[in-house]
Amino acid sequence: MSYSNNQGNGLPNPTQEWRNSFHTNLTKWMWRIFVGSIIGIFLTFFLLSFSGLPSFEKLENPSVNLASVALDCNNGVLGKYYLENRLPVTYERLSPNLVKALIATEDVRYYEHAGIDFKSFARVFYGLVTLNTKKGGGSTITQQLAKLLYSDRDKADNIFKLVVIKLKEWITAVKLERSYTKEEIIANYLNQYDFNNGASGISAASEIYFAKTPNNLNIQESAMLIGMLQNASLFNPMKRPERCLTRRNTVLAQMMNNGSLSKNDFEKLKKTPLDISKFKRENHTDGTATYFRMALSEEVKKILEREECRKPDGNKYNLYTDGLKIYTTINANMQKIAEATMLEHMAEIQKRFFQVWSGKDPWTYKSAKTTSEELTYRQKTLRRLIFESERYQTIKPKYFDEIQDELESTYAGFDLKDVYIDKLIEEEKKAGSLEKDRTISVENIAILKSILSSNLWAKIKSQFLKLQTESEKVFKTSVKMRVFAYNTVGYKDTTMSPLDSIKYNRMFLQTGIMAVDPITGQVKAWVGGINHKFFQYDHVKSRRQVGSTFKPFIYSTAIAFQGTSPCATVIDQPQTIHVGEGEFKIGKDWTPHNAEGGYSYKSLTLMDGLKLSKNTVSVYLMKQLQSTLPVRSLIHNMGVDTSKIPKTPAICLGSADMSVYEMAGAYTTFANDGKYNRPIYITKIEDKNGRVIYQELPEERQALPSQANYAMVQMLKYVTKGAGGLSGLKSEIGGKTGTTNDYVDGWFMGITPGLVVSTWVGGEDRWFRFLSLADGQGARMARPFFAKFIRKLEADPTSGFDSNLRFKRPAGDLAVELDCGSYNKDELDENQSGGEDFMPDFDEVKAKKPDENEEF
Repeated sequence: MSYSNNQGNGLPNPTQEWRNSFHTNLTKWMWRIFVGSIIGIFLTFFLLSFSGLPSFEKLENPSVNLASVALDCNNGVLGKYYLENRLPVTYERLSPNLVKALIATEDVRYYEHAGIDFKSFARVFYGLVTLNTKKGGGSTITQQLAKLLYSDRDKADNIFKLVVIKLKEWITAVKLERSYTKEEIIANYLNQYDFNNGASGISAASEIYFAKTPNNLNIQESAMLIGMLQNASLFNPMKRPERCLTRRNTVLAQMMNNGSLSKNDFEKLKKTPLDISKFKRENHTDGTATYFRMALSEEVKKILEREECRKPDGNKYNLYTDGLKIYTTINANMQKIAEATMLEHMAEIQKRFFQVWSGKDPWTYKSAKTTSEELTYRQKTLRRLIFESERYQTIKPKYFDEIQDELESTYAGFDLKDVYIDKLIEEEKKAGSLEKDRTISVENIAILKSILSSNLWAKIKSQFLKLQTESEKVFKTSVKMRVFAYNTVGYKDTTMSPLDSIKYNRMFLQTGIMAVDPITGQVKAWVGGINHKFFQYDHVKSRRQVGSTFKPFIYSTAIAFQGTSPCATVIDQPQTIHVGEGEFKIGKDWTPHNAEGGYSYKSLTLMDGLKLSKNTVSVYLMKQLQSTLPVRSLIHNMGVDTSKIPKTPAICLGSADMSVYEMAGAYTTFANDGKYNRPIYITKIEDKNGRVIYQELPEERQALPSQANYAMVQMLKYVTKGAGGLSGLKSEIGGKTGTTNDYVDGWFMGITPGLVVSTWVGGEDRWFRFLSLADGQGARMARPFFAKFIRKLEADPTSGFDSNLRFKRPAGDLAVELDCGSYNKDELDENQSGGEDFMPDFDEVKAKKPDENEEF
């Protein structure tokens, strides 16, 4: 059989023809697939760009929680306010070691790509195909930043969603590269990462793990933190130190491979241990000036409520999330000295206080003047402290959750306090007691009466009595606890009952201290109590009776407005302001006595009268003024809120309640040539971009004529001459002590040309007091702090205090005589020198009753 050759005959070969057709079609389909893929990828990225990706505006203003920072007068950090402890730092403030470690470990071609490293992607893809899991990750630093800022991988519940999210991250990474420089991206990435243990961002991580700033991190410290970027929980140095060490050495090896570290250095560094000995968790209530920072936060919140202090879009700034910078006037060195001096002084005072009260109980102690009403008030106070305690509030829901819901449905917004239930039980026993209780508003009395007559009352009373039975048992059972103590750590671990712990804590005397520059009004130190962790109440702005620290205002008024000379004499004898005299409007004649109870009947200059703090001289001057109005006008110009100052003549002996803050401001007048400077502690507030949103304006005014003020300064200097503890100081000083009835409050107002120091010492409640004038006077309770504080400031060249300053003497004739000659030194012993004083009992100034506005 023979076969014909079609090709030889010029006929088409079917096989070849099929092959040609196949190749042609294959080529066409490959091009279609290629073009289709390009178009598909383009369409995918195009469509994804409209599906929830961040805009360029959002990329430039990412929504992250940033800590706000309070800065001292030298721009040092006093403390932070935050939900997340994150303070952004710029690239320039990063250690080069950090940058080298980051690039070597996370993205070696960082400076070569535009957000996506296709070589790394291809390597990862190949690893997936070949099941080789050691090919490493393919995300660039920019992609990791995109993931931190804008990714929602937690919503990816299938592979398709994960791919879509990954593609979005790619697009975001490219956008980031177009919005930021390479250096800004590195800084942003390290600022955003959570390094665990409360360290949000590289600044907090550096501080918490190594007590350093990011620019001071060494190679091995940088390697540890960069190693944590892979998984901060897995490589947590506090929980998994061995893993963290291995990971750190891996980073060091990568740095060596990348040429950032020599082999010799690598061999040395890999043998070093993890040095986290300085690890310390940060809390925004820790650190220096805690009382001040808490008061500052409240003031800043008020400022941020103002319309003119809003964001450009009209929204309010948030102190805890918006990364504000609050520039304050506090001198950090001076603040630390004040706090250390306070602890030293108060420990000594407290030791004596415990000695005085050994074997006695202030809650039940009775003196000759103690009334049954006061004893009842003390027990009500103790009961209120129990009700307010965290332990009691933990027990309460067990009995009152259901009742609270019923109360809310009937009496929406009304808070049925435990003290109210006590009063309802009392009303049930003795009808009409509610109407006589002036601590409850008329509206609340009406609601309480409605509750008493309702069907709900029986249930409330039953549950309340059950709660009291359990709480009494709990509060009398001893448990282990940590309480305040004057020692190196500020606490001690002990075992006592919760009731005894309340009594124990209340036994500690408290203090309020403020130091202010009289020339600028800037507050330099602020101490609101003995320990903020255990005693949160700030005594700098709380109001207490000021005693004889008020007397210089009386003397100043007489000198300034009546031309009275400091050398004018007054007989130390009974001085009476009669009914109908002047404009005093008193109900009966008033004749107060001196602190010691009697009179010397000697002729005293005003200089001596103030030094000895003779009440008779102050009353004499008030009689000459014929009204309290001149005094009230003067102190109003000295920054005092006169709406809270009594109009009775008793103010001449210090019956008024004023704050440490207010007194410090008033005394700036004396130290500043008669010019009052309102105390300020904020200079400005900036947002995270440096935009000033608030600026404090100084407030200064002439309150006293310079000549009269200089006379007053000389008198205050004379008062402190020879006073205990003040000798040997380099500074020019003056001041006045104050002591109130029953030695409840001890004050000292000290002035120097560059610093006014206001100091109060006393108990949280008026029955926590010394039992004698020798212990309870201002010269014992408050003045020693001033003496020690100034002495330490003078000895410390970093304190910012200038001991060479001198009070300004006005030019020309002073118009008042200041050289009063000698005085009877036998009359001035050390215990009297410096104006020790005491407010006697009299109708206008008597032992304080419970505050009529305080609800119990």
